[in-house]
This record gives sequence, C-alpha cells and structure tokens, in this order.
Amino acid sequence: MTFGDIFKSSFLDNVTSVTIFDMVLALALAFGLGVFIFLVYKKTFKGVMYSSSFGVTLIALTMISTLVILAVTSNIVLSLGMVGALSIVRFRTAIKEPLDIAFLFWSIAVGIVLAAGMIPLAMFGSVVIGVALIVCVNKKSHDNPYIVVIHCDNQGSENKISRALKDCTQKCVIKSKTVSSGSIELHYEVRLKSDDTSFINALSAAPGVSNAVLVSYNGDYMG
Repeated sequence: MTFGDIFKSSFLDNVTSVTIFDMVLALALAFGLGVFIFLVYKKTFKGVMYSSSFGVTLIALTMISTLVILAVTSNIVLSLGMVGALSIVRFRTAIKEPLDIAFLFWSIAVGIVLAAGMIPLAMFGSVVIGVALIVCVNKKSHDNPYIVVIHCDNQGSENKISRALKDCTQKCVIKSKTVSSGSIELHYEVRLKSDDTSFINALSAAPGVSNAVLVSYNGDYMG
C-alpha cells in the first residue's frame, strides 16, 4: 500500500459535501445576525470610548465561525487539521468591558449554530438574547452614583464640607483623602436627591475651598 492509497481509503472519502446554496444561505444569515449583534452592542454600550472596530469584529466573528464549522462538518481530514491550527491561536487584546466578552461568545455561538443547520435556534436565540441585553443594560437606576472631588485648605473646611454634603445629598461616603502641604483633596461618593447640582456651586464658593468637581461614574472606583 502506497502513501497515496492511504488517502484514497473509504474512511477519508466519506465527505459530506456542502452545496453552494448552503454556503450562501449560511453566510448571508451569519452576516445578518452579525449586524443584529453589532446593533445591540451599539445600543447597549456604556463604556467611555466607543470602538467601531470591535463592532465590525462581531460581524466578522459570526461569519468566520460559520465558515469554519461548515468546513469542519464537511471533511474529517480538515476538521483534524483545524483543531490543531486553532489550538495555537492566542488573543492578546485586553477586554476592557466585561460585557464585551458576552458579545464575543454570542457571535461565535451564532456562527456555530448556523453552520450546524439549526437556523431557527440561531435566530430565535439571538432575538431573545438581544432583547434581554437591551432591557437589562439600559435599565435606569433611581440613584445614579456621582463622585465629588473637593480641594480645601484645612481640617475645619473639611468638616464643614462633610456636613454640607450629608445635608444636600441622599447618601455621602468618603472614598479617598489625600493630604499635602496646605491642601487636602477629598473624594466622596454621593447619591443625589434630585437632578439639582447647584450645591456644587455653593461648595466651591465656601471659605477654604479652592475648587469642587462633580463627576458621574459607573460604580467602578479605584482609590
């Protein structure tokens, strides 16, 4: 038996062919669902810097996953080689937002399910996941957190500021305090009683206060 006869064996010739119609249909649906995932990502994005390239990556991942699974299911030799090739792939890009991981897995899962022929599952599952993400991520909080940054001169000014913040806010918790020569920097986490932010004007005009800053944040704080 020669080396060529091994590759002509009936075991390797058992190939499930993929028709042109199947390929076009799968890739077209992958593109459509990839665009849907991209739109949901754009609608639910809550980060600081929006990356349009990540949205395009979601579309590409959906189509690439579909292409890979179509190849794997059609040829057993190619499937073995694909497993070896993908095992050496390493992603070095840091994921800044935890929710981005869900979108990456969503894109890959949709591509796999589409290539497996379970089109209703891919479409229905995508709609359900998309609606769930839009509802949960865009849910408004009744007490949005804020950070108040105060620069004052001495301990007396700090005590007055602390009392004033507790009186005009719903909740006031000090997060950090930095003391240097002739200056004190205070970071407070506050919950406002209303949308009125005029108390910051009063704080900045208080004796001993050099400046006051009010910043909205998403609840993640390093201090």
